[in-house]
Formats: sequence, structure tokens, C-alpha cells
Amino acid sequence: MDLEARAHSEHAHELRLWLRLLTCSQLIEKRVRAGLREQFDTTLPRFDLMAQLERHPEGLKMKELSHRLMVTGGNVTGITDQLVNEGLVERLGVDGDRRAFRVALTDLGRATFAEMARRHEEWIVDAFEGLSPRDLESLHKLLGKVKAHQLDINQRIDE
Repeated sequence: MDLEARAHSEHAHELRLWLRLLTCSQLIEKRVRAGLREQFDTTLPRFDLMAQLERHPEGLKMKELSHRLMVTGGNVTGITDQLVNEGLVERLGVDGDRRAFRVALTDLGRATFAEMARRHEEWIVDAFEGLSPRDLESLHKLLGKVKAHQLDINQRIDE
């Protein structure tokens, strides 16, 4: 049973919409996780770490990776160790700080990630294949309104 199935017609329409969004997100993520596992023998957290490094060719410190991925340093260290052992990332020294290092993709890591990213994009495009270009634009615009409202609420909370 998915999350949406828990909602009943007497629940607020907004709650039913929220559960539908969560269900769609979970179903798409399940497909992405399966594709990464089956085609690349990797996981979504490893893909996400490599994606961060792809955006920062100079590399990132472990603390920066942890912050960007919103996970603990221990999680980042474990994933990084695996990727180093596979030759996909490397640890680089930081000038002026012998204790610190940056993590960066190797040439093999860049090539591997490029293929994973290409397939990832295909899976996401496939997920929305049932929508017309007009539907996609409308959904994007509506979700943008939801996002903007939530950012306003969060800003007020943070003040």
C-alpha cells in the first residue's frame, strides 16, 4: 500500500495532494535506485556524492560534502572510502592544512558519472512521459508557487 492509499475522501484535499506528491516521489526514486543498482552496481547516495563532486572539479572537503548531502561525516567517509578503492574519486591535500583534504573525481570517476547521469536523466524523463509539454509547464509553475510559499513560511520561522 502506498502513502496515498491511506487518505480518504473526508481528508482535506491538500493532504491527499501531499500524499500523492510523496507517492510519486517515492515511486520515481525506487526506479532510479533500481536502475543505478542494476546498470551500475551503485547506490543513490554514491551517485549523489559523485554528482556533488562533478559540480566542483577542484574537489570538496569532507565537511562540505557532508553539509551538501545533509548526512553525517561518517556516512560521507564510508562512501568516499568505497569510491577511492574503486578508483572513482581521490583524496587531495589542502595547501596550508596538512590534516585536511579534498575529495575529487578521477578521470575514471568523471567518465563513469557522465554515463550514470545520462541514464538518470532518461529515467526522470520517462517518469513524466505521460504528460504533455503543456502539462509539464503547468505542473512546474504550480509547484513553483508551493515552493515559494514554503520558502516564505520558513523565512518567517527562521526570523
